[in-house]
Amino acid sequence: MVHVDESGLRVQAKLQWLHTSVTPTHTWYGVHPKRGIEAVNAFGVLKDYVGVLVHDCWAPYWLIQCVHALCNAHLLRELTFLAQSSGQAWPQRMMDMLLAAHRGCERARTQGITAVPSRQVLRWIRRYRALLDEGQALNPQRVKEQGKRGRAKQSDAFNLLRCLRDHEQEVLRFARDLSVPFTNNLAERAIRMPKVKQKISGCLRTFAGAQSFCTIRSYLDTARKHGIGMLEALRAAFNGAPMEFVGSG
Repeated sequence: MVHVDESGLRVQAKLQWLHTSVTPTHTWYGVHPKRGIEAVNAFGVLKDYVGVLVHDCWAPYWLIQCVHALCNAHLLRELTFLAQSSGQAWPQRMMDMLLAAHRGCERARTQGITAVPSRQVLRWIRRYRALLDEGQALNPQRVKEQGKRGRAKQSDAFNLLRCLRDHEQEVLRFARDLSVPFTNNLAERAIRMPKVKQKISGCLRTFAGAQSFCTIRSYLDTARKHGIGMLEALRAAFNGAPMEFVGSG
């Protein structure tokens, strides 16, 4: 299982893109002028990947031919916004349902159960679909007005409901497979440190310097995950024998 994320990074006073691919045992960073699949292909890190890819539903990730799982933390934030702005009840009910399923999965893990009983998963699925029906009844698709160009602009509620409907398998993968986490927190934590660095220190001066930063940070964060201190890892690298890390997420 690999967690992925991306965020803007200022390099030479220009917007570049910081990409990360993360497992519990390894961290990888790369910087590229592009945000999309062109950058993903150029890095080659996810080439031929066939495992589970956890992400925030960003469109280029769907082009990777593997199993996908969506970050429910992102969905909860969007549902919270709709609950507060629309006055409709279904967003809060959907949040309650997803969090209840998350708690059920956590209990199963603590009890050493390898899978949630199928009847319980089926109850969650039925509740999920019923709430989608409720939401779509209140937020029907808008029809393009006669004489106007382009497609009709849809509401935030309709767009979220369509995403939840189209990606039901990926949203609820955490319930069907206890090895899949509820959120993409692992990748978001990895992105946070470079963003804090940028906020404090400003932009990186050169693209080569940004690439070096990504290499060094990948090495040090992976060492941390293996219980190796930063000083020890740096000393090994400076002595010409950088550490090699085995194992996978």
